[in-house]
Order: sequence, then C-alpha cells, then structure tokens
Amino acid sequence: MINKSHGLARSRRSVPLALALTMLAVTPVAAAGADTGAVPAPAAERRVTAYLESIHDQPEELASFFRRLPKGGDLHSHLSGAASTELLMHLAVADGLCIENDTQRALPPPCPASSRPAAGLNTDARFRQQVLRAWSMQDFTPGAESGHDHFFATFGKFGEATWRHPGKLMAEVSNTVAGQNQFYQELMITPTSQGARTLADRVGYDANLPRLHRKLLADGAMDRVVRQAQAEADRGLAEFRAVAHCDSAHPDPGCAVPFLFISQVSRNSTPERVFTQMVLAMELAERDPRFAAVNLVQPEDGTESLRDYRLHMRMLDHLHGVHPRAHITLHAGELAPGLVKPEDLAFHILEAVNVAGAERIGHGVDIRHEDGRDELLKTMAARHVAVEVPLSSNDQILGVSGPEHPFPLYRQRGVPVVLATDDAGVSRITISDEYERAARTYDLSYRDLKDLARASLEYAFLPGRSLWDAPGRYRRVRECRAGRPGEREPGPGCSALLAASPKASVEWHQEAAFTAFEREVLASRP
Repeated sequence: MINKSHGLARSRRSVPLALALTMLAVTPVAAAGADTGAVPAPAAERRVTAYLESIHDQPEELASFFRRLPKGGDLHSHLSGAASTELLMHLAVADGLCIENDTQRALPPPCPASSRPAAGLNTDARFRQQVLRAWSMQDFTPGAESGHDHFFATFGKFGEATWRHPGKLMAEVSNTVAGQNQFYQELMITPTSQGARTLADRVGYDANLPRLHRKLLADGAMDRVVRQAQAEADRGLAEFRAVAHCDSAHPDPGCAVPFLFISQVSRNSTPERVFTQMVLAMELAERDPRFAAVNLVQPEDGTESLRDYRLHMRMLDHLHGVHPRAHITLHAGELAPGLVKPEDLAFHILEAVNVAGAERIGHGVDIRHEDGRDELLKTMAARHVAVEVPLSSNDQILGVSGPEHPFPLYRQRGVPVVLATDDAGVSRITISDEYERAARTYDLSYRDLKDLARASLEYAFLPGRSLWDAPGRYRRVRECRAGRPGEREPGPGCSALLAASPKASVEWHQEAAFTAFEREVLASRP
C-alpha cells in the first residue's frame, strides 16, 4: 500500500491543509420563502422518487440520474486500490517497470528473463488485457481462484507501480470523486511502512502493552518515525497539487474536494509490527490535522489476523486510552460462512465495538453470525456506530449480495449505514454504481438515497459541529433553519457556523446541491 503522512500542531483539530484549500462556498440563488427547517421539501422528494421509479427500466437514464445525484463522501477508500488500473499501467510504463510472465506482478528493472518490459502495455493489446484482468476484477469468473483470493492478490501484483507517485493517485481519485458529485473523501494510506517496521523489529515484542508502548516512545524513536511519515505526506501532497494544477488559474475539480487520511495498519504481521503501526497512527491522528484515524487492513481471515484478533482489539483499547482524540474505524466482519470456522464469525464486530471502541465498522457482513447479535445491533444504534458498506466488493470478495447482505438489517435496526467503494479501481466501479445497486436491490426511495448521502458526511471524521441537530435526524440546527440551502444565503448565525465548522460547511454545500439536483430533475420531466 501507499506510504504517506503530514502535519504538525498538537492542537489536532485545526483545519487540515486539504480542507483549508477548499472550504466550500455557498452559492446564493434567488431568495425564497423560509421553510420549517425539516429538510427537505417533501413534495419535491416525492416527485423525484416518482421520476426514479418511472425510469427503472431505462439504463441510460438511470446511470445519468445516479451520476448527477449528490452522494456525500466516500469514507472507505484505499488509495492504491481506488486508482484506476489504467493509471497504474501508465505509471508502470513511465517508471520502466517489468511484468512477470506467470503472475503479471510488477517488478523493478532490470527485467529478469521471466518477465517483459511494461512498455509493451502500450503496444500489445493482448498483454494489456491480461494485465488489466490480473490487476483488477475485470471479467473475473470464479474457478480455480476465488473472488476473495483474486481481489486481495491484485495489491501484490500492482504494488510496485503505486508507491513512487502517491500524489498522482490522489489527483486521479480526487478528480473521480468530484466527477461523481461527491464533496469529501477519507483516503486510507500506510504511513512510512518501512520506518515503522524497522522500529518494531528493533524493539521487539512485549506482552505488557504499556511497557511496549514506553519502549517505542523511548529516546524519541517514535517521534522520528512520525516525522518521516509527515515528510512522506508532504511530498505526496506536493505532487498531488502539482499534478492537479491546484495552484494554477485552472485547477482540476479534485482540488476542491477536501479529504483526510486514515492510517492503515497491516494486521497480518507480527504483534510488535501491528502495535507499532497502531502507535504511529494514533500519534499522527492527534498531532497532524491531515490524519484522522486508524484502521486495520489486509484479509480479516488471514492467519495472523485470526490468531491475534482479540489481541489487536486490546491493543487499540489501550492506545485509545492514551490517545482519546484519535478516531478508530475498523474492518470488522468482512467474513462469510465457509471462509473461516464458525467460531470465527461470532465475535469480530462485537470486539471491535465493545473492546476497541470503533466509531465506524467497515463491511460488517457477518453480523447475523455474531454472538448476541440483537444486543450488539442495539449498542451500535445507540452509539451511532456507522457501517461502511461497499456492496460490490462484498459481492466480489465474499459472494454476499442481495437479501443475504445485512444492509437492510442494519437499517431496520437503526444502525447508521453509509455506502462506500472500498477499492473502486480494483472493483471497476464508481460510487454511482453503488448507489444504483443499493436502490435497485433494496427498493430505495429518493429520500433514502439522500439520507445515505447525508450519513456519509454526518459520520465522517470531519472536525466541527454538524449542520444537523441530532445524529441521523437530518433537521438543521436552529441557526440554519431559515430557507433551503441553494435558495438564499445563510443568515449571520448560520454563516458563523459554516465558517467555523468544516463538517457543517460541506453538509450545507451538499444540501444546496440537492436543491439544484431536484430542480434539474423536475425541470427535465415531460
């Protein structure tokens, strides 16, 4: 995965660089009468829902509708897996890499006899298609290799093409997010993987976690790794700004999409390496406003992940006590019957929520098999623990979709749900595909889709007060209830909130986009 980091300031929640660049302005439109503050106008919603139902068998109209639909933010996106395979192949050619004949794995030059130059991707269509299929889920059909194995194997195959140019990946992904009518993203990266590994191997493991923590901090060792991570992020973001022309008179659309980093921890590793990456992630989240949270990545069914799952949750519990301001979102329950033993399906989400204190859960597919499922769902609903749901990757990796997927179960039990892409480049999908898939599969109304988009900003790790007076209720706070966003400028009290809160600012921007979208859709109806 990509390594990166960035920032200073122990004050933590100063506005991150990426946000400071692009605080979203409210574009005033002709003034209209004030509404009740209950968002939005129900009549417009009903009419858009009727329009959506009328085009259910018109693929091109549906694709246009979901592309134009405002879709909040993407909270579950791995940077290296989000970039298009086409970009990765381009970078492999530009960097003079080699492609292994048997595995299609990218290698650094000089090319061994068992490989060929990546430059052939530009001239040999068959070779290009072969690598495209190896590096993504394009045309994949389960057979000798499962979807699970093929999906996770792609990262090792294209990895050599990703780490040199994180800014180029960020530029493409941010432009894609903007083009999909989203307003925010959280990107998962692995900060200074080598630096953390070197420190972990030098210190070794100590089962006494507080003592191990002290060893990692001793003599400023962790501080040096943090600075390495920040320097990597500085370089990556500088490349992003240059590639996307952010400081020019004609910046790319992606420059206007604020984002934060989530630090990845490679869970299928030794306990000392896992703990060291966790410490680094927590330090960055508290010391650098560009970093928000920690997450555990790699297959949840891996040997080390299964063996040490409870240990990892205890590690996070300890570190959360030391770093209470660092956010925690965890891949948990990315499992299905047959992939692991039945007993391994019984506690992963439970421990992530009740031991590690996760604020969000990624995937959560095995919830029906968890011990005390009903009580766990009540807890998640009461604590507003959101579930990041990438429908396509759940289908591709686990073979779970439609009525077998817990998406409707979570919603029925009042657990917040947000749609996400996971690895859009690997899956060969967009966030619009995920919204359309959810709408078609679960018979969602336009209001349902709006609330999913709102949830993706409400449960984001954006700093500041929310535009909404209570989680999941989507009624604007008192100072912002006059008029609909997109119809008139906010009043003084609301303007002050939007200026002070990146979260409220992005949420207001989306509400204005909904107003414009509804007008556009209804104006186009015959």
